[in-house]
Amino acid sequence: MREHVNDPFVQRAKAEGWRSRAAFKLLEMAERDRLLAAGMTVVDLGAAPGGWSQVAAGRVGKGGRVLALDLLEMAPLDGVDFIRGDFREEAVLVPLAARLAGRPADLVISDMAPNLSGIAVSDQARAMHLAELALEFALAHLKPGGNFLVKVFQGAGFDAFRKAMAAAFAKVLARKPEASRGRSKEVYLLGLGLRPRQRPE
Repeated sequence: MREHVNDPFVQRAKAEGWRSRAAFKLLEMAERDRLLAAGMTVVDLGAAPGGWSQVAAGRVGKGGRVLALDLLEMAPLDGVDFIRGDFREEAVLVPLAARLAGRPADLVISDMAPNLSGIAVSDQARAMHLAELALEFALAHLKPGGNFLVKVFQGAGFDAFRKAMAAAFAKVLARKPEASRGRSKEVYLLGLGLRPRQRPE
């Protein structure tokens, strides 16, 4: 708790009005890799409390769309259309498809992580499973040439997951933003340029 309270990114987030310190991770990566632009359609998986959605909405502007999904409730954000529920279920996918209105996403982002049990093997497996689900979602909802940014943890399953992304995207890059705590095994994989053949019929 002391580390969190004294964290400079936590303090900056409060001072600058961001929902969470995670906003700075996306800000850095979006700037470096030019991920967000006016008019884009962005889907944010596991969005609560809304730090990433907040950044995305500010960058895509009124001409763009940000669709945020989470199992948890999320306080409303200007420019963000929130759907509560499991993104694997029809009860969420149907309203999502309706809101996309036939327009696939330009960018899918996921900062999801499991609730940690403290059992390293189990936590790693659950984290990789979430990343795999996010990739599956991205392949179904991204436009050809679209991009996918996902949080993963280095360990078992990481190399196989990166290979799966490399098969789906023209380029895959690893990113460790400054706001990511140094002792954390988290890393972000960025898939650039979805190969057209990867989208299901």
